[in-house]
Amino acid sequence: MASDQTKRKLAAIFAADIAGYSQLMGADEEGTLARLKELRSELIDPKNKQHHGRIVKTTGDGILIEFPSVVDSVRCAIDIQQGMVERNAGVPREKRIEFRVGVNLGDVMIEGRDLYGDGVNIAARLEALAEPGGICISETVLNHARDKVPFDIEDAGEQTLKNIARPVHVYRIIIDASQRPATPRSNRATLALPDKPSVAVLPFNNMSGDPEQEFVSDGIVEDVITALSRYPSLFVIARNSSFTYKGRMVDVRQAGRELGVRYVLEGSVRKAGNRIRVTAQLVEAETSNHVWAERYDRDLADIFAVQDELTEALTTALAPAIAGAELRRAMRKPPGSLDAWAAYQRGLWHLSKATADDDRRAAEFFKQAIDHDPTFAGGYSALALYQLQAAAIYQTLELAGAQRSAEGLARRAVALDGADAEARSCLGWALQSRGEADGALAEIERALAMSPNLAIAHGHRGATLIFAGRPKEGLTALEKCIRLDPRDPYLAVRLLHIASGLYFCGEYEASLEASKRLLRSYPDFPMIYRWVAAALGQLGRTAEANEALELAVSHAPAAFDMYVRNRAPWFRPDAHAHLVEGLRKAGWKG
Repeated sequence: MASDQTKRKLAAIFAADIAGYSQLMGADEEGTLARLKELRSELIDPKNKQHHGRIVKTTGDGILIEFPSVVDSVRCAIDIQQGMVERNAGVPREKRIEFRVGVNLGDVMIEGRDLYGDGVNIAARLEALAEPGGICISETVLNHARDKVPFDIEDAGEQTLKNIARPVHVYRIIIDASQRPATPRSNRATLALPDKPSVAVLPFNNMSGDPEQEFVSDGIVEDVITALSRYPSLFVIARNSSFTYKGRMVDVRQAGRELGVRYVLEGSVRKAGNRIRVTAQLVEAETSNHVWAERYDRDLADIFAVQDELTEALTTALAPAIAGAELRRAMRKPPGSLDAWAAYQRGLWHLSKATADDDRRAAEFFKQAIDHDPTFAGGYSALALYQLQAAAIYQTLELAGAQRSAEGLARRAVALDGADAEARSCLGWALQSRGEADGALAEIERALAMSPNLAIAHGHRGATLIFAGRPKEGLTALEKCIRLDPRDPYLAVRLLHIASGLYFCGEYEASLEASKRLLRSYPDFPMIYRWVAAALGQLGRTAEANEALELAVSHAPAAFDMYVRNRAPWFRPDAHAHLVEGLRKAGWKG
């Protein structure tokens, strides 16, 4: 129907953001916001009105404006940037507010007051290519405005812009060099992104005003770089490269391009008396979007102990934050355009839903990851874990065959990358499924020696210890796993193992509470009801126990056969007898 057709129009799009916005806010949040408010009212809004623009939307550090005329959009961009040159005269470099501007002419889609489409996307990509204080325009804009607005240009050549099908010829408008702030354009080549999430930890700003405190901020950054480097899923830029940005006003987009990373961690350290405050922000370099931010306040009783504590706090928060950001990126991509890493991420997302159907979908994505890149160890590890889960949780694969296949996949992952801690932990879990607890723990401990904060390894270690007759140690490891990665795709299984570990410790009420926690988050998870029934049976709550027993048999009859009528290979005889005892008290006649 005609009324349902998308409305479109041709428009000149002006996109701008503030270079180094995070650092400006970290150094003086209230002052920066006050100066931005002043800029809006005294420069941007008047120039926008003068040149007949319409502000589409604003973000913390950005603005999008549409113009009916290309000429007006270019005039507005030049006027604003020249006005900023004048306003920044005499302002210390680290306190300057400098805009980057991109201007494009293109077809846009209209939805309410917002605009969408390549016309907007190209303007945003041009903005990312602009220097602080600079303007980048497309060739289309140049062809329409060059004879109507006086300006000089620098040819930046054809540029391949992300998610834009064809290269775009880009030009830089030269603002009066005699007035322009001395912000040299980098001559470094833009590096390609690695095939896994990449991060650069930039030197933290020492906000204390005491040069002798530099060792504190530098020490924290160096330790965070070292700790993050132990995560097999991350590509971390070395300290020497990161520290070339020390003492400079850093534009995270430029740093991301120069270092070839998707994420940049920046922050500051402030010491006052016997207290220290560390603030940190994780930023997606291409978009300048904040992924995560946190502030830490500590007493300075022992500076090295505080440094260690802050390093652990930062790294244990960063890895899940990056994983979450990567998952969101992968979910935004159409399935047909996934690379190996994105397919792997999509598989983890399905795995986290803890249903048999999602489990099968996860396997398809893991196989797709391997097809895209047969040397990607993560694809093999994830497929191995899926097979073990499919056999043990959903009984959709035959157990012995799944164990053999999973062990082969895990060994393939280790052969591809012996330093991959996740592959080592996966191999340990495959051995655990065969009842080889000692071999499993040896592999998992090797994984943790490589990557001490690897959540999945702590999870595998916890479950292995529980079924090896050491439930208290296992529960401690599982608690650490969940603390390290609260969004663990295997969270349902972790909660199941906590419930079983508490049961084996004789803490039946606590086991019931853990079971309820699992059911609140995963109401269709089939494996928990036998533990509910057994715990209620041990507590003498016969009627409730009998009801839970019926659910255990009806919801997962194959699992009841595997774990109750028979004994799974990783169950010790005494542990199996303990479970059966509770179920008989619940009314089971087997």
